Amino acid sequence: MPRSPGQRAGLTSEAVLAAAREVFAERGLAGLSMRAVAAALGVAPNALYSHVADKTALVDALLDDQLAALDPPPPDAEPLTGLREVMLATYDLLGRHPDMVPLYLARQGARGPRARALGAAMTVLLARLGVGDDAAGRVVRALIVHTLGYAALATADDADLRPPELRADLEVTLDWLLRGAVEAPRS
Repeated sequence: MPRSPGQRAGLTSEAVLAAAREVFAERGLAGLSMRAVAAALGVAPNALYSHVADKTALVDALLDDQLAALDPPPPDAEPLTGLREVMLATYDLLGRHPDMVPLYLARQGARGPRARALGAAMTVLLARLGVGDDAAGRVVRALIVHTLGYAALATADDADLRPPELRADLEVTLDWLLRGAVEAPRS
């Protein structure tokens, strides 16, 4: 069976992602490029394109890779508790990787398979609360934006409130959002 150009270079998607993670950690988003990742791997830049389409796809893969640390809420979880816990776990994850927060904000979240799985699990819980598909998409988006906003505040260099105080605020405001989502008239 013929191999693709990236396979001939001995690359795997995991190796490309690991090198991208290292380049990003060392140089930030401005220094993350296909050329820099290829140099870190000791290959020509075109060898990467068998594994990732472009820099945007590489950033999306980095973001989605971070979500591997999160477990989707089980479908039989108490819905409000499951939704709340996945958002708090997301906040905690972002707090451990503050350099990634600006990327999540810039990309408006993550788009990869792990992000889709988390969104699907959240939608199942929302359906159990009587929230239909159209409204569920808006609720999931609101929860993500809300949580990203709190993570951005917590990881800011000049934050007035410390991450534990912000997390406590997030716990309260997530409850407000979730109650509102369940009680709001559907349109």
